[in-house]
Amino acid sequence: MRQILASCAVATALSAILAAPWAAAPAAAQEPAQEQKVYRSHAIAMHGEPKYPADFQHFDYVNPDAPKGGAIHTAAEGTFDSFNPWISKGRAVSPGGDTLLIGSFDEAFTEYCLICETLEWPEDRSWVIFHLRPEARWHDGEPVTPEDVIFSLQMLKEKGQPFYRFYYGSIERAEKVGQRSVKFTFAEKENRELPLIAGQLPILPKHYWEDRDFESTTLEPPLTSGPYRIVEWEPGRFVVRERVEDYWARDLPVNRGQDNFHRIRTSFFRDATVIRQALKSGALDYHQETQAKAWALDYDIPAVRKGWLKKVAFPHQRPTGMQAFIFNTRRTLFKDPKVREALSYAFDFEWTNPTLFFGQYTRNNSYFENSELASRGLPEGRELEILSPYRGKLPEEVFTEVFSVPVTDGSGWPRENLVKALKLLGEAGWKVDDEGVLRNVDSGRPFAFEFLLVSTDFQRIVLPMARNLRRIGIDMKVRLVDSSQYINRYRSKDFDMISRGWGQSDSPGNEQRDFWSSTAAESPGSRNLAGITDPVIDELIELVIQAPSREELIYRTRALDRALLWGFYVIPAWHLQSDRILYWDKFDYPPEPPKNGTSTAFWWYDEAKAQALATALPGGGTSIDDDGQQTADFDARKLLGLSFFLVLIAATWFAIKVSGRRRKEATAVIES
Repeated sequence: MRQILASCAVATALSAILAAPWAAAPAAAQEPAQEQKVYRSHAIAMHGEPKYPADFQHFDYVNPDAPKGGAIHTAAEGTFDSFNPWISKGRAVSPGGDTLLIGSFDEAFTEYCLICETLEWPEDRSWVIFHLRPEARWHDGEPVTPEDVIFSLQMLKEKGQPFYRFYYGSIERAEKVGQRSVKFTFAEKENRELPLIAGQLPILPKHYWEDRDFESTTLEPPLTSGPYRIVEWEPGRFVVRERVEDYWARDLPVNRGQDNFHRIRTSFFRDATVIRQALKSGALDYHQETQAKAWALDYDIPAVRKGWLKKVAFPHQRPTGMQAFIFNTRRTLFKDPKVREALSYAFDFEWTNPTLFFGQYTRNNSYFENSELASRGLPEGRELEILSPYRGKLPEEVFTEVFSVPVTDGSGWPRENLVKALKLLGEAGWKVDDEGVLRNVDSGRPFAFEFLLVSTDFQRIVLPMARNLRRIGIDMKVRLVDSSQYINRYRSKDFDMISRGWGQSDSPGNEQRDFWSSTAAESPGSRNLAGITDPVIDELIELVIQAPSREELIYRTRALDRALLWGFYVIPAWHLQSDRILYWDKFDYPPEPPKNGTSTAFWWYDEAKAQALATALPGGGTSIDDDGQQTADFDARKLLGLSFFLVLIAATWFAIKVSGRRRKEATAVIES
């Protein structure tokens, strides 16, 4: 998750009056209501003060003089059939849009005014008022109003994805309190992040949506107010965004030096291998590589060696969260923590990392990896104070053992770990029979489950684990499905095991309810993929959300981390402390990336570099396509067409050979 007036807290005072002892004894004296300090500012920080003052000119990590213009062509794996990302239906591309507040890339959790001009809030953060900028406009020229903000909250909570009901569930009401002002009142007090997450609310134009079906997918790009608008598209193939020249917020300090490209084209591919070929041939300008093997082996080409195609690992310091193989504890098979712990011994990271990943990754040992929020060692001090009331409800190991994932010798034959796995499984009521099949002692049921995948690249990672499990009598089937089926099964939690992850921010808060709470476990579309239903974890989540200071947030998050780790809800995977990016040398970016990593949002097109690249490339290198996008002469569609043609030729040849052989066999039979 990302991202001063005086008044009386009337509602708070009234609640105190009704609950006070004197209510039953009229003779008692009433204490005077306490006034709260109310803050008014251009920004709000989760803890402490914003880095940038009210008169700041731009964020430190951008180039305020970056030239505007040019184009960038990127790719995405998969497909799309909608421009409505706010509902659970379809595979949507976001049309973009503005929010009340916008975060910075170089702070833990601070938000600055975008649609709003200022905001105000009381000391207990029980409400927030946003004062909207009079110049804020939708792309059709209509002003952004408090009515739009109120409408957006209602629509998203009532008809949007389940996530919105969790994330904004603590917003009790929204009301217009002035010509350009809107007030959010919160059901919770002392939840410091509520004003910030209220500012992250996607703002939708009421006059556009009130005559349309918000709950349906659409291929009509919705009206928005952001720096880009969708101008061209073909379902499942490409989307072209064009910068809005008269964008109302283009000169605000929070936007200066950003959104520099005139056009952004995103092409969709079913397979990552085709994306890499398109990039290397020049059809694409930019690609963030997610596969370690491809990063290590696929780009040893002349264009990279000559510096035309840049290959750069941009370091970052953002939390990497937890990428993992996730047990669906809704399944009876995975109800027992001992069973889940046992299966973690079958994953051999020490063999996988050098063999398949070329040593690029680090193993996860926390749900808040790569941050100060991650638990380490044994709990002590304040962290132990937080956990002690739950002694007897949490595994005793939380207090007595340092959590660590299983380690092997890297040989590919983790015999000792598999012996430990069998011991745990025996304690859980499972035993290997005479035929080598692991069965439940009581029911006789064989131990078998399915690992659901959508990417062919991931098969090579999970199949060695399936092999190790077979050695102890477990049948793990690897099921590869298309993206549509995968999305449907993911949303409905119809899987045994899945490879996914939970991203984290430097300031965890309300989103943790959607990740781990008992309420989210049974909510379709939630991100509680593991199906966690633990009252202790529910309470720890609330402690995190209510943390009064940064220091206390760290202690409480570490306590939550320990409870999750010792629940063995996942087999922890790995993380990377850099972004692997390839781009053709016609772009530039600020020299020092911010703490949270680089982004093309603050890159720009360099005309001189583009001309030099075009001169250096054989045959002039690039050309202009029919929509003004500068690309290489290669067209990715030609590659797909050629591939299909070659496959067709091979299939035809094979059919002819088989047919000929069958005719010969038939003739031989007749002659005999």
